[in-house]
Parts: sequence; C-alpha cells; structure tokens
Amino acid sequence: MPNLLLFPFTDYWWFYGLFTLFVLGMLALDLGVFHRKAHEVSVREAATWSVVWISLALLFCYGFWHYMRWTLPVYPPLVEHLAAKGITDGVAVAAEAGRLANQTALEFLTGFVVEKSLSVDNIFVFIVVFGYFGVPKMYQHRVLFFGILGALVFRTLFIALGAVLMQFGWVLWVFGAFLIFTGVKIFFADEKPIHPETNPFVRLLRRFVPITENLEGQRFFVRTQGILYGTPLLVCLVFIEVTDIVFAVDSVPAIFAITKEPLIVYTSNIFAILGLRALFFLLISVMHKFHFLKYGLGVILTFVGLKMVWLNSLFPDHKFPIVWSLSIIGFVLAASVVASLVFPAKQASEPSAHL
Repeated sequence: MPNLLLFPFTDYWWFYGLFTLFVLGMLALDLGVFHRKAHEVSVREAATWSVVWISLALLFCYGFWHYMRWTLPVYPPLVEHLAAKGITDGVAVAAEAGRLANQTALEFLTGFVVEKSLSVDNIFVFIVVFGYFGVPKMYQHRVLFFGILGALVFRTLFIALGAVLMQFGWVLWVFGAFLIFTGVKIFFADEKPIHPETNPFVRLLRRFVPITENLEGQRFFVRTQGILYGTPLLVCLVFIEVTDIVFAVDSVPAIFAITKEPLIVYTSNIFAILGLRALFFLLISVMHKFHFLKYGLGVILTFVGLKMVWLNSLFPDHKFPIVWSLSIIGFVLAASVVASLVFPAKQASEPSAHL
C-alpha cells in the first residue's frame, strides 16, 4: 500500500518495547538458565534450540496475523486511505484489510527466510575465527551469545537508519543497485583467507587493551598485578561484532526490499539472529558440503535488488507478489542445497585461515 505505513513507530512504540523485552527475557533465560555452565553444545541440543527459535518465529507470525485481521479493518489511517480510493463499504474494507494482513504475514516469513539464508556467511566466519583463536567448543556459545547481543543492537540501529532513508525514493535505487552488485560479485570474487590479526578494529583494540597470550577460561577480561588485560576471547568477540556490522550492510537492505514496514523488518531480522547460534552448532560439521550455497545467496541478493529497481514497477500496485518472492527464494535455497549434495566438491576444503 504505497505511502502508508500500517505500523508506524509513533503508534506502535509499545509493540517495539514489548517485543524487545521478550527478546531480552529469552536471552536471559538462555544464558542464565540453560547455558549457565560452559559446555560443548551437542548436535541434539543445537537441533532442539533451532526448533525452539523457528517455532517462536512462526508462532509470532501466526499471532501477529490474527492481530492484524482484528485491528486493520478499524485502523483509522487505513480506513481513510481506502476511502480516498473509493473503498468505503464495510465488507470491502474488511476484505482489503484481510488481504493486507495475509501479505504482511508472508512478508515476515520471507524476510525471516532471507535473513536466515544470509546468516550462512556469518557461520563460515565463526568457524574460521574460532579455529584461529583456538577457542574450545565449550566456550563458543558464550562468545556467540554476547556477539549476537551486540548484533541485535547494531541491527536495530541499521534498521532505524534504513527506515528513515527509505522515505527518499532515490535510496531504493542505491540499495537495489548495491544488492545487485553484491549478488553478482559473489559469482566472480575469489574466496580470500580471513586474517583476524590484520583487521583494523582488532589492531586498534590491541593498542588500547593489553591482550593475554592464553585464554583465561570463559572470561573476556582478567586483572593481573593491578592491570586489566583482555583475553583472546575478547579479541574473538570484537572480530565477530565487526563482521556482523559488515554483513548487516547486505542483509538490512535485502529485507527492506521485501517489505517497507520497519516493524516487520525488525521482528523478522531479530528472530533470525536469535537462532543463529543454534544454527551454527547444528551445521558446523557439514557446512563444507554446501559449496553451491554461496551462489544461491548471490542469486537471492540479485533478485531482491532487481525487485527494488525494476520488478516492483511491473505491477499496478508497485509490489512484486510476495508469494512469488517467497517461492523463488525457497526454490533457490533448495536447489543450492540439493545441487551441493548431488554434485559434491571434489575436495572438501577447510576454512582458509592460519589455525
């Protein structure tokens, strides 16, 4: 629905607040109860948590869909918008509100799937970084917990900035062109080794905080002879945070290509990030088998970029059908996984790093 936000922040600030409290509560329950003691996360535990996070996302989508069907028919801005288009009959208004509720729920699901897909890149980096710093498996969950906590903050800032910028038409072209460029680049760019020690933020951290040679259990800081030292675990955490900021440059515009509703962008993005740790521990041992997946991600980024700059304009309401989007994205992901399994890599390579 052009020029109309169904869930503006001024009307739904309380929803943002309640959702954020729910997320913080789930994170506190995760670290304070289920992972209070450092331990190696098993595949079974990772699979269980993956199901939990995905189920919570689907339950949220289902509940929000019902909420929209209940509130949208009497939401004054929508009623006025429809009246300006000559839709005033109560039945017609309810039908249009129901259509928007269905569309928005599918936009949430599509955004969730896109973000989950793009998070695969994060997992590759996690594998390399943990190997480089020699982080034992029993401490990896703690690093990822705080890494994702920081990612939630930075994603929120990116989404807020994106919501402001999206009010300018030219930003659509910039975001769309950037996504197309990134998607095409994936097909031709060579995979380069990751060297955390050369990262400027890691080097800056070492200048201001002395770093111990060895790990000190699961601690990020340790005080020795009155001097506060950071541990390699802290350096690992900083590198993961910086990497997520880089990846957010791709993922946030990609979801804005799916929906213009900041509330849907925020909730779908957060749910996808919350399940990233479980997905990492679930896929860590088999990631090298999905060698075609990066090309699938390239196709997805190119597709959502084309939606922004061209495909949306082909339809009367300037909206590429969301059912088509979800189907195309799902097909590309499935095809990438199947192709990887049917045509396995001749030589499975380990992540490029100095381990």
